[in-house]
Amino acid sequence: MHFLKDRGFALPSSEITPHAVYEGRRDLLKLLAAGAAGAGLSSWAARDALAQTAPRPNKLAALTGARSTVAGAMTMEKLTPYQDVTTYNNFYEFGTDKADPARNAHTLKTRPWTVSVEGEVKKPKVYDIDELLKLSAQEERIYRMRCVEGWSMVIPWVGYSLSELIKKVEPTSKAKYVEFVTLVDPKTMPYVGSRVLEWPYVEGLRIDEAMHPLTLLSFGLYGEVLPNQNGAPVRAVVPWKYGFKSGKSIVKIRFVEKEPRTSWVKAGPAEYGFYSNVNPKVDHPRWSQATERRIGEDGLFQKKRPTLMFNGYEAQVGQMYAGMDLAKHF
Repeated sequence: MHFLKDRGFALPSSEITPHAVYEGRRDLLKLLAAGAAGAGLSSWAARDALAQTAPRPNKLAALTGARSTVAGAMTMEKLTPYQDVTTYNNFYEFGTDKADPARNAHTLKTRPWTVSVEGEVKKPKVYDIDELLKLSAQEERIYRMRCVEGWSMVIPWVGYSLSELIKKVEPTSKAKYVEFVTLVDPKTMPYVGSRVLEWPYVEGLRIDEAMHPLTLLSFGLYGEVLPNQNGAPVRAVVPWKYGFKSGKSIVKIRFVEKEPRTSWVKAGPAEYGFYSNVNPKVDHPRWSQATERRIGEDGLFQKKRPTLMFNGYEAQVGQMYAGMDLAKHF
């Protein structure tokens, strides 16, 4: 049996699932995964079973950071277990099921790796990943992260504010937006040939969103470098938006004058708006966004919690959207 290293946030005994309840839940999950319920429940059950039973991979290289002092960058909420964080992922280059990236992303090669910073900047540059790592002091930030389907996590990320990089390259007055481009490599990303999205994967932020101190350029989580399925070797993290806004495995950061046409806007403009701020008053066309379940807290058996405006970061980021119709600019 494998045990995770104690990182200083052990649960009190009152929060430990009784053994009998645990065994009963596992039996039900097996039934669900075998097709006793609908396809959606089956998929969820299979992923949950993977998270519960998959062996912890060899410990990745350490990437520690000082506890962040940025306002809003830390929460005292219970962390989502490492196994859940690394087995429930959207990374369509490695498959469309939430469990696919954990199974398939071992093919991704993260060295050598460069990130090109270009467009409306005075100092464009191609950064080697190790140079990018050393650009600013690493911090640990514990962020709530929201999935569009109604699930959420609490993850201890390691990185630094994207604004540190932005200040280095000196955007021009024409730089109104920042565009993030993910690697597209059919040799190491087996699902790039699928028609589910237009490749490469592209995301974007308004320049003030990108400059906000909460917007993170992340290189790790749980004190280790990013696992491949979580966006190695470098990704963005924007905690007040839905998870798909945080581009993974970034190879290009472009500063542009016009709003970039992002991958999900191209794929479904009526469902995925450019801003994609967490707003419980705006439903997805096919489901409500008013409530959520926290991954790692018994999933389908856990009582839903109300979704917070801007994912709980309204005090820090709400002023950026003053006067905007957040139902129109969703």
